[in-house]
Amino acid sequence: MRPEISVVVPMRNESLNVAELHAELTAVLGAFGRSYEIIVIDDGSTDDTFAQLASLHRTDAHLRIIRFRRNFGQTAAFAAGFAYARGRYIVTSDGDLQNDPRDIPGMIEVLERGSDIVAGWRSSAVACHR
Repeated sequence: MRPEISVVVPMRNESLNVAELHAELTAVLGAFGRSYEIIVIDDGSTDDTFAQLASLHRTDAHLRIIRFRRNFGQTAAFAAGFAYARGRYIVTSDGDLQNDPRDIPGMIEVLERGSDIVAGWRSSAVACHR
């Protein structure tokens, strides 16, 4: 089944944040009640980021992982995530918990009211219209 929401998250050496980010995204998206997938791109991590993601993947079918053999950078990671995403809506996030997953439902609701794109700031969200 095609998910409604794809969350794309590049990560590089984020082993300290993997579990918390996954828990927060899962809690918010599960409570929102929409189908979703979380696509994490491991951008050539040299720590145990991938091992933690693989462990989570075994128990969470919503989690999809792309692993780069070396660091290609955030732009390449986002491009791979976008190409892999199946959702109607694509949400970008970061791996170090600077973007609050609790903003996702509100951003999706703005899109559903007719906006083409939504950009978020830590203090507010702004809708951009054609």
